[in-house]
Amino acid sequence: METRAEIWSRAEALLGEDGMSSLRRMRVIIFGVGGVGSWCAEALVRSGVGHLTLVDPDVVCYSNINRQLPATLSTVGRAKVEVLRERFLTINPEAEIIARQEAYTADTAHLFDLNSYDYVIDAIDSLRDKAELILNALKGKSVLLSSMGAARKFDPTKVQVAEFWKIEGDPLARALRKWFKHAERYPERKFRCVYSNEIVNSSPKVGEVAALLTEEYETQHAPLKGSLMPVTATFGLVIASIIINSK
Repeated sequence: METRAEIWSRAEALLGEDGMSSLRRMRVIIFGVGGVGSWCAEALVRSGVGHLTLVDPDVVCYSNINRQLPATLSTVGRAKVEVLRERFLTINPEAEIIARQEAYTADTAHLFDLNSYDYVIDAIDSLRDKAELILNALKGKSVLLSSMGAARKFDPTKVQVAEFWKIEGDPLARALRKWFKHAERYPERKFRCVYSNEIVNSSPKVGEVAALLTEEYETQHAPLKGSLMPVTATFGLVIASIIINSK
C-alpha cells in the first residue's frame, strides 16, 4: 500500500536525495499566474519546491478558462493566487505557499524583497511592469527567468530558451529592448528567456516607442492577443524545467 512518502519517489529517482533536498529548500517567486505562470507554478509544486510566492492582482474571468490553470466555471471572480494556493496545498501540504493579490509596478517594487528568493520568474504581461521587474531583479543575486510573448502562437514545438539579447523573432523582446533604450535603463546582468520564434503572419507589428511607454499599445492590441493552452503552458513548463534541472 502506497503512503505519502511515495509522492516524491518518481522525482527522487531522477534527481536523487540531494536534488530533492535542494528543491525543498528552494524559494521561488512568480509574478503573473496566468497562462504561463500558473503552469510553471504547478510543475514546481509537483516537483517538490518547498516555498512558492504567487503574485498577481487579477481574478479569474471567463476568458481565462481556455488556458489558465486556476480558471474554471466554479472559480470565476476569485483571486487567481488564492485559487492556486488552495490547490497547491492539496498537492503538498508541507509546502509554504504565499498568495499576494498585488501588481508589481514601479510604485510597489519596494514591497518585494527579491533577494530573498533563489529564482524570480517574470510572467508579467504589462510591458512597463515587466521592464521594471527585470531591471530590479537583476540588481540582486536571484536568478531571473523571463517569459516573452506566448500570445498569437500556434506551435509549442517552436518554444526555445535564449539569453535576452540574442532572441530573434519575438515582438515582446523587441519591444522591451526599445523600452530599455528609450528609458536609458539597461539590465545589469544577462538573463535567460523562454520565447517562440514562430512567425505568425497575422501578428500586429510592434508600435512606436512612444506608444510602448504607455498602456496604449497593450490596450490597442488586447483583442488580438489570442492564446492557446498548449503554447502558454509549454512556456511555463520550460521555465519550471530549467529550475528543476539546475539541482
